[in-house]
Amino acid sequence: MFCIRFLVFAQEEQAINEEQIALIAYVIFAVFLLSVMVILFFVTFQIRKNKIHLDQINQQKAFDEEISRSQTEIQEQALKHIGWELHDNVGQLLAYANMQLNALAAKVPEDMKSKVDEATQIVKQSLTEVRSLSKSLNNDVLSNMGLEASIANEIERLKRMKFSSSELEVHGTQRDLNDKKHDIIIFRIMQEFFSNSVKYSEADEIKVILDYQINQLVVTILDNGNGFDIDSAEKGSGLINMKSRAALIAALFNLESKIGEGVKLTLTYPFA
Repeated sequence: MFCIRFLVFAQEEQAINEEQIALIAYVIFAVFLLSVMVILFFVTFQIRKNKIHLDQINQQKAFDEEISRSQTEIQEQALKHIGWELHDNVGQLLAYANMQLNALAAKVPEDMKSKVDEATQIVKQSLTEVRSLSKSLNNDVLSNMGLEASIANEIERLKRMKFSSSELEVHGTQRDLNDKKHDIIIFRIMQEFFSNSVKYSEADEIKVILDYQINQLVVTILDNGNGFDIDSAEKGSGLINMKSRAALIAALFNLESKIGEGVKLTLTYPFA
């Protein structure tokens, strides 16, 4: 009888243990399932949040690029108009003045001829300068001339203006850029550099290197001027303008300078 009761008690205790085990297993499964759901919810939330943030960044980037592109186009139109005015109006006036001085030279006394000849020479030089400048401002002319010819024209103009030495070196095999407009953008960046060299650097030598590599064009410009502190120039409009133009064509922009050591600009343009 005692054995029967003990056996029944053991069976009941075993049933209770099995129920407890089942309950614990159920609780563990419920906690696990809840944890998985929380993790999935968090991951999904983070993915959506990151996607929204990335979309906002891309929209802002596209907006900034469009603003920069519009500003560049407006600047190009203004420069084109100035180039036309120089060529058609100022150039014609100087050409007429040159004709008048040539006619006058035949009628003035001998003691005045040297002064008339000097004035004639100055007018001729001015006419040459105006024509060269009008070419460098008109984007249509730049597109027709091409990048290398445009740079060569600008370097000759700089040599007449200020620099005792200005040269262009071309390495590798010349090839067209991804877009004709990119020639103009690179040239405008270089013009900004030249302008700063003329106005601020007191340089008398300038050098341009075009290195055509397999996948990229590396443009290097150097002057031997005073140089400047890069950190203090970060907010300058000229530097901002050059950087924004470089960004439009996906070119890497790097400007190096130290006070007393000149300036070096490296522009790395990727071929498509």
